Amino acid sequence: MPHRNAPLTETGRLRLARCVVDDGWPLRRAAERFQVSHTTAARWAARYRDQGAAAMADRPSRPHASPNRTPAQAERRIVRLRVAGRLGPARIAFRLGLNPSTVHKVLTRYRCPPLAHLDRGSGRRIRRYERARPGELIHVDVKKLGNIPDGGGWRVAGKTRGKRNSQATTGGHGRHPVLGYGYLHTALDDHSRLAYTEVLPDERQDTAAGFLARAHAWYAAAGITIERVLSDNGNCYRSRLWATTCAGLGITAKRTRPYRPQTNGKVERYHRTLADEWAYARPYTTETERRAALDPWLHMYNHHRGHTALGGKPPASRVNNLSGQNS
Repeated sequence: MPHRNAPLTETGRLRLARCVVDDGWPLRRAAERFQVSHTTAARWAARYRDQGAAAMADRPSRPHASPNRTPAQAERRIVRLRVAGRLGPARIAFRLGLNPSTVHKVLTRYRCPPLAHLDRGSGRRIRRYERARPGELIHVDVKKLGNIPDGGGWRVAGKTRGKRNSQATTGGHGRHPVLGYGYLHTALDDHSRLAYTEVLPDERQDTAAGFLARAHAWYAAAGITIERVLSDNGNCYRSRLWATTCAGLGITAKRTRPYRPQTNGKVERYHRTLADEWAYARPYTTETERRAALDPWLHMYNHHRGHTALGGKPPASRVNNLSGQNS
């Protein structure tokens, strides 16, 4: 298909060629008339003379022969390493002594899916799914996060200064409540990706059960009724208290199969985003400062941050009754 600034379409080429071949126009006169070069007029006239009107169509730019193309045997070895070892282009290129871009082109030509789309254990494509309505399935998970000492940790101040800050914050005994770990408890709606997160002191069963009750109330305020909750096989989620809390809230509790964390991958991917865009997004000097930035970030994530799985729209776009949706 000709580009938008092309001087000749297929019809224009045919007219030019007929002027030269059928009407006997000189090439230069035809080229001037149709505002193209002498060589272009000669090319279309020659094609018309040899093959007729059908030759006026665009031809593919692919060469008739590709002497520098990767040999078929090497291509088979590339695909074999990808399937058997689930290696990326750089590692395959290192093993075979090829350029990574060459390996990438071969994998693309053979339609090999990206490694991120494959199950780590079986190598099969991960079956993507999405629930039909908000609240039909809520993913829950816990992420442990190291607390920041007063004055900043090693990421900000370096190892030596960060260690001194840690010792000063704890008073030398390591018992100051700000140090140790914070536990990010998260509930994430499968359909809308609407997220609710709290930083809590541990991941015990009573802490997890209390978080679920508050998350249930938060989603209810947004007009979402939680029907099922999916968790991993952590101790707090296998406890009787968790089962009792779910039953009391009218929620069906589900757990992933052992050693299959990708089943709960949506909330784990959210935690990675949370770490990149909030926890380590800027050099916080105290844990209090970082925690104060969590609620504004959550509002931005739910109401304003575009999500690739939602066509570039924020989670709030899939929830009708969410307060602050337009703020």
